[in-house]
Amino acid sequence: MTESEKPSDGILALRVWLALFSSVKEIESVVQKNLRGAFSSTLPRFDLLAQLYRHSEGLTMGELSNRLMVTNGNVTGLIGRLVGEGLVDRTVDSEDRRIQRVKLSDKGRQLFDSMAPANQVWIGQAMAGMSERDLQQLHKLLLKLKASTKEFAPEFPPGDS
Repeated sequence: MTESEKPSDGILALRVWLALFSSVKEIESVVQKNLRGAFSSTLPRFDLLAQLYRHSEGLTMGELSNRLMVTNGNVTGLIGRLVGEGLVDRTVDSEDRRIQRVKLSDKGRQLFDSMAPANQVWIGQAMAGMSERDLQQLHKLLLKLKASTKEFAPEFPPGDS
């Protein structure tokens, strides 16, 4: 990126961040409302089930916490409720009894199999005002933003080593 292509100040970047953040919040709100209405569920439950769905061998509580970017306490409480509903199985690691591995039960897999397509439809509806080309361009730009964020994430306080 040349000097002339770089933003002159942080105002435009801040406006982009606020637009991005508010868009995410709007989409989350739609998904949350629909999950509650269609499945009597929540977005955190859906996200946890999605992580377990992708890892049929199961995940440890710590892995789930990291992937969901929440505290171990949040994951523990949610897992306890899902175990009680028969959606998740929790086992103690045979080599290290301090580690618990969690995986979807058959009932949990069936529930997620019905939730995932509905979620895809809701997301599609939320983005229906954008063309295929718009979505491709936005996806490309968001990947670029993600890479930029990882590469150029500012330190705080600036210049402090």
